[in-house]
Amino acid sequence: MAKSNEAARRIKPQASELLTLHVIRRQVITPNMARVTLGAGDIAKFVPMGFDQWFRLFIPIADEETLSRLPQKLNTLSYAKYLTISKTRRPVLRNYTVRAYREVGADGPELDVDFVLHGDAAAGTAGPAASWAARCEPGDAVAILDEGIGFVQPAETDSVLLVADETGLPAVAGVLTSLPADTVGIALIEVPTADDIQDLAGPPKVDVRFVVRPDAQETPGRAVLAAAEALPPLGERCFAWTVGESALVAGARRYWIATGVPKENIMFCGYWKASHH
Repeated sequence: MAKSNEAARRIKPQASELLTLHVIRRQVITPNMARVTLGAGDIAKFVPMGFDQWFRLFIPIADEETLSRLPQKLNTLSYAKYLTISKTRRPVLRNYTVRAYREVGADGPELDVDFVLHGDAAAGTAGPAASWAARCEPGDAVAILDEGIGFVQPAETDSVLLVADETGLPAVAGVLTSLPADTVGIALIEVPTADDIQDLAGPPKVDVRFVVRPDAQETPGRAVLAAAEALPPLGERCFAWTVGESALVAGARRYWIATGVPKENIMFCGYWKASHH
């Protein structure tokens, strides 16, 4: 079973080339989320598309020179070539969402990227991207490859349901700010603690509800899946979109199909898989 049907329906960017950007600033916005603002470098070539626009992010782990060895496009062949770079020098590759884009920043356009701060960098339990987001400095270089948007609402639908854990919060935020003002729907977002709730702007008739995990250490996605399953049946004119931990995404999709949502009205993408102890 595919962990995503995003590729089949996404809108790709008109042109996608490797862009080198630099850290402008870094801030911790909630206890479990850091925001890194990127700009300078090739930022003028970035084309914002809104919604859940995502990109491949390359973070150098050795020296920044390694970024110049990266492929301009990412296909099977170039990815195989990327993997031939020795592990001690190969930039880390992860997928991230555009949290916000500003045409006019202090020194030109700016791109905000939000990182979930999971694990403990000192103890070695944090992932490489989270560790980088917690310690990067202004001027540090990264490279991005734009991949476009996955949120494509079918014309025959008249409401939306957005369901995500905290890893999908930036994508939900992007979708909310891009939806038409008369959109009707619900957004359910799970966060580890009440302090991780963010004030998200969106259409007035989209009800944004945060689900705080009963235990911050529990596997993300279970609480929000239960909340999604407790909603009245969506009907066949709802566009249901879910991203985050793979069990959440698979569970939501299964439930929606069982309750009569047509498969073509569901967009799902498993961002990551929890390791169950």
